[in-house]
Amino acid sequence: MSTIQTAAIDPSLQTTMNGNVTSKNAAQEAQDRFMTLLVTQMKNQDPLNPMDNAQVTSQLAQLSTVSGIDKLNSTVSSMNANFLAAQNLQSASMIGHGVVASGNSIALADGKSIFGIELPQAADKVAVTIRDAAGVAVKTMSMDAGKAGINMLTWDGVADTGATAVNGNYKFEVSASSAEKVLDAVPLSFGLVSSVTSSTQGAKLSVANIGDIGMADVKQIY
Repeated sequence: MSTIQTAAIDPSLQTTMNGNVTSKNAAQEAQDRFMTLLVTQMKNQDPLNPMDNAQVTSQLAQLSTVSGIDKLNSTVSSMNANFLAAQNLQSASMIGHGVVASGNSIALADGKSIFGIELPQAADKVAVTIRDAAGVAVKTMSMDAGKAGINMLTWDGVADTGATAVNGNYKFEVSASSAEKVLDAVPLSFGLVSSVTSSTQGAKLSVANIGDIGMADVKQIY
Protein backbone atom coordinates (compact mmCIF):
# COMPACT_ATOMS: atom_id res chain seq x y z
CA MET A 1 0.00 0.00 0.00
CA SER A 2 1.43 3.34 -1.02
CA THR A 3 1.66 6.23 1.42
CA ILE A 4 0.17 9.61 0.64
CA GLN A 5 2.70 12.32 1.32
CA THR A 6 1.75 15.84 2.32
CA ALA A 7 3.62 18.89 1.19
CA ALA A 8 3.75 22.43 2.48
CA ILE A 9 1.87 24.94 0.32
CA ASP A 10 3.47 28.22 -0.53
CA PRO A 11 1.39 31.04 1.09
CA SER A 12 1.70 33.11 -2.11
CA LEU A 13 0.09 30.26 -4.06
CA GLN A 14 -2.79 30.15 -1.56
CA THR A 15 -3.31 33.88 -2.00
CA THR A 16 -3.30 33.55 -5.79
CA MET A 17 -5.82 30.68 -5.78
CA ASN A 18 -8.14 31.95 -3.03
CA GLY A 19 -7.77 35.69 -3.35
CA ASN A 20 -7.41 38.16 -0.54
CA VAL A 21 -10.49 37.49 1.61
CA THR A 22 -9.78 40.53 3.73
CA SER A 23 -9.81 42.97 0.84
CA LYS A 24 -11.78 46.17 1.41
CA ASN A 25 -13.87 48.18 -0.95
CA ALA A 26 -12.88 51.67 -2.08
CA ALA A 27 -15.05 53.41 0.53
CA GLN A 28 -13.56 51.44 3.42
CA GLU A 29 -10.03 52.10 2.18
CA ALA A 30 -10.80 55.83 1.90
CA GLN A 31 -12.16 55.86 5.46
CA ASP A 32 -9.06 54.06 6.79
CA ARG A 33 -6.73 56.49 5.01
CA PHE A 34 -8.71 59.46 6.30
CA MET A 35 -8.66 58.24 9.91
CA THR A 36 -4.92 57.50 9.69
CA LEU A 37 -4.22 60.99 8.40
CA LEU A 38 -6.50 62.57 11.01
CA VAL A 39 -4.88 60.69 13.91
CA THR A 40 -1.40 61.52 12.60
CA GLN A 41 -2.39 65.17 12.24
CA MET A 42 -3.70 65.30 15.81
CA LYS A 43 -0.61 63.58 17.21
CA ASN A 44 1.71 66.04 15.52
CA GLN A 45 -0.29 69.20 16.05
CA ASP A 46 1.24 72.21 17.79
CA PRO A 47 0.32 71.97 21.51
CA LEU A 48 0.18 75.77 21.63
CA ASN A 49 -2.16 75.92 18.62
CA PRO A 50 -4.23 72.73 18.65
CA MET A 51 -6.81 71.86 16.04
CA ASP A 52 -10.17 73.23 17.11
CA ASN A 53 -13.39 71.21 17.25
CA ALA A 54 -14.81 72.96 14.19
CA GLN A 55 -11.96 71.68 12.02
CA VAL A 56 -12.35 68.10 13.27
CA THR A 57 -16.12 68.24 12.80
CA SER A 58 -15.72 69.63 9.27
CA GLN A 59 -13.33 66.86 8.25
CA LEU A 60 -15.55 64.17 9.75
CA ALA A 61 -18.52 65.65 7.89
CA GLN A 62 -16.58 65.43 4.62
CA LEU A 63 -15.82 61.76 5.28
CA SER A 64 -19.49 61.12 6.08
CA THR A 65 -20.52 62.80 2.82
CA VAL A 66 -18.14 60.67 0.75
CA SER A 67 -19.33 57.51 2.49
CA GLY A 68 -22.97 58.51 1.98
CA ILE A 69 -22.44 59.12 -1.74
CA ASP A 70 -20.82 55.71 -2.13
CA LYS A 71 -23.77 54.03 -0.38
CA LEU A 72 -26.23 56.02 -2.52
CA ASN A 73 -24.47 54.90 -5.71
CA SER A 74 -24.69 51.27 -4.57
CA THR A 75 -28.38 51.66 -3.78
CA VAL A 76 -29.15 53.28 -7.15
CA SER A 77 -27.22 50.54 -8.98
CA SER A 78 -29.20 47.88 -7.13
CA MET A 79 -32.51 49.62 -7.91
CA ASN A 80 -31.57 49.91 -11.58
CA ALA A 81 -30.74 46.19 -11.75
CA ASN A 82 -34.08 45.33 -10.16
CA PHE A 83 -35.90 47.64 -12.58
CA LEU A 84 -34.23 46.04 -15.61
CA ALA A 85 -35.08 42.56 -14.33
CA ALA A 86 -38.73 43.54 -13.85
CA GLN A 87 -38.85 45.18 -17.29
CA ASN A 88 -37.40 42.08 -18.95
CA LEU A 89 -39.97 39.88 -17.22
CA GLN A 90 -42.81 42.17 -18.28
CA SER A 91 -41.50 42.32 -21.85
CA ALA A 92 -41.37 38.51 -22.14
CA SER A 93 -45.10 38.34 -21.38
CA MET A 94 -45.78 40.54 -24.43
CA ILE A 95 -44.67 37.93 -26.96
CA GLY A 96 -47.62 37.20 -29.26
CA HIS A 97 -49.41 40.44 -28.39
CA GLY A 98 -50.05 43.25 -30.83
CA VAL A 99 -48.51 46.65 -30.18
CA VAL A 100 -48.78 50.09 -31.72
CA ALA A 101 -45.72 52.30 -32.15
CA SER A 102 -44.54 55.17 -34.31
CA GLY A 103 -44.09 54.04 -37.91
CA ASN A 104 -45.55 54.40 -41.40
CA SER A 105 -45.82 50.75 -42.48
CA ILE A 106 -49.02 48.82 -43.15
CA ALA A 107 -49.08 45.02 -43.42
CA LEU A 108 -51.97 43.86 -45.62
CA ALA A 109 -53.04 40.21 -45.27
CA ASP A 110 -56.20 38.85 -46.91
CA GLY A 111 -58.00 42.17 -46.89
CA LYS A 112 -57.09 43.03 -43.31
CA SER A 113 -54.75 45.72 -42.04
CA ILE A 114 -54.50 47.95 -38.98
CA PHE A 115 -52.69 51.24 -38.55
CA GLY A 116 -53.20 54.50 -36.69
CA ILE A 117 -52.68 58.23 -36.29
CA GLU A 118 -51.73 60.18 -33.18
CA LEU A 119 -53.03 63.73 -33.03
CA PRO A 120 -51.87 66.48 -30.64
CA GLN A 121 -55.43 67.85 -30.55
CA ALA A 122 -58.82 67.18 -32.11
CA ALA A 123 -58.83 67.59 -35.90
CA ASP A 124 -61.65 68.43 -38.29
CA LYS A 125 -59.84 67.03 -41.33
CA VAL A 126 -57.64 63.95 -41.57
CA ALA A 127 -56.26 62.47 -44.79
CA VAL A 128 -54.35 59.23 -45.38
CA THR A 129 -52.51 58.14 -48.52
CA ILE A 130 -51.40 54.51 -48.83
CA ARG A 131 -48.60 53.71 -51.28
CA ASP A 132 -47.18 50.45 -52.64
CA ALA A 133 -43.51 49.42 -52.67
CA ALA A 134 -42.93 51.51 -55.81
CA GLY A 135 -44.35 54.63 -54.14
CA VAL A 136 -47.53 54.65 -56.22
CA ALA A 137 -50.65 55.81 -54.35
CA VAL A 138 -53.15 52.94 -54.22
CA LYS A 139 -55.64 54.26 -51.66
CA THR A 140 -56.67 57.63 -50.26
CA MET A 141 -58.82 57.89 -47.17
CA SER A 142 -60.30 60.86 -45.34
CA MET A 143 -62.00 61.54 -42.02
CA ASP A 144 -64.20 64.47 -41.10
CA ALA A 145 -62.93 64.41 -37.53
CA GLY A 146 -60.24 62.89 -35.38
CA LYS A 147 -59.93 62.91 -31.61
CA ALA A 148 -56.88 64.07 -29.73
CA GLY A 149 -54.56 61.15 -29.03
CA ILE A 150 -54.47 57.79 -30.79
CA ASN A 151 -56.95 57.01 -33.59
CA MET A 152 -56.83 53.42 -34.87
CA LEU A 153 -57.89 52.78 -38.50
CA THR A 154 -58.31 49.79 -40.80
CA TRP A 155 -57.94 49.18 -44.53
CA ASP A 156 -59.75 46.35 -46.27
CA GLY A 157 -57.25 46.22 -49.12
CA VAL A 158 -59.57 47.74 -51.71
CA ALA A 159 -57.70 50.25 -53.88
CA ASP A 160 -59.13 53.47 -55.32
CA THR A 161 -59.57 51.63 -58.63
CA GLY A 162 -61.85 49.10 -56.98
CA ALA A 163 -59.32 46.30 -57.35
CA THR A 164 -58.10 44.29 -54.38
CA ALA A 165 -54.51 45.08 -53.44
CA VAL A 166 -52.11 42.17 -53.11
CA ASN A 167 -50.89 41.04 -49.71
CA GLY A 168 -47.68 42.66 -48.54
CA ASN A 169 -46.21 45.74 -46.92
CA TYR A 170 -47.32 49.25 -47.78
CA LYS A 171 -46.38 52.74 -46.62
CA PHE A 172 -48.75 55.51 -45.67
CA GLU A 173 -48.72 59.26 -45.18
CA VAL A 174 -50.99 61.27 -42.91
CA SER A 175 -52.05 64.90 -42.69
CA ALA A 176 -54.45 66.63 -40.33
CA SER A 177 -55.73 70.10 -39.65
CA SER A 178 -57.99 71.95 -37.25
CA ALA A 179 -59.68 75.20 -38.39
CA GLU A 180 -57.17 75.38 -41.25
CA LYS A 181 -54.27 74.96 -38.83
CA VAL A 182 -51.95 72.12 -39.85
CA LEU A 183 -51.42 69.62 -37.03
CA ASP A 184 -48.35 67.50 -36.34
CA ALA A 185 -49.96 64.10 -37.00
CA VAL A 186 -47.82 61.05 -36.16
CA PRO A 187 -48.30 57.84 -38.20
CA LEU A 188 -48.59 54.65 -36.13
CA SER A 189 -47.90 51.07 -37.19
CA PHE A 190 -49.32 47.87 -35.75
CA GLY A 191 -47.44 44.58 -35.37
CA LEU A 192 -47.12 41.41 -33.30
CA VAL A 193 -44.26 40.98 -30.84
CA SER A 194 -42.25 37.93 -31.95
CA SER A 195 -39.34 38.01 -29.48
CA VAL A 196 -37.67 40.00 -26.72
CA THR A 197 -33.98 40.80 -26.33
CA SER A 198 -32.64 41.68 -22.87
CA SER A 199 -29.60 43.89 -22.28
CA THR A 200 -28.17 46.31 -19.75
CA GLN A 201 -29.86 49.08 -21.73
CA GLY A 202 -33.29 47.55 -21.24
CA ALA A 203 -35.54 45.17 -23.14
CA LYS A 204 -36.00 45.40 -26.91
CA LEU A 205 -39.15 44.08 -28.58
CA SER A 206 -38.89 42.60 -32.06
CA VAL A 207 -42.16 43.61 -33.74
CA ALA A 208 -43.32 42.46 -37.16
CA ASN A 209 -43.89 45.38 -39.57
CA ILE A 210 -42.13 47.79 -37.18
CA GLY A 211 -38.72 46.42 -36.17
CA ASP A 212 -36.91 46.52 -32.84
CA ILE A 213 -38.35 49.00 -30.34
CA GLY A 214 -38.02 49.74 -26.63
CA MET A 215 -40.77 49.43 -24.08
CA ALA A 216 -41.07 53.22 -23.94
CA ASP A 217 -41.85 53.29 -27.69
CA VAL A 218 -45.06 51.25 -27.27
CA LYS A 219 -48.20 53.39 -27.58
CA GLN A 220 -50.82 50.68 -27.09
CA ILE A 221 -50.92 46.93 -26.37
CA TYR A 222 -53.54 44.48 -27.63
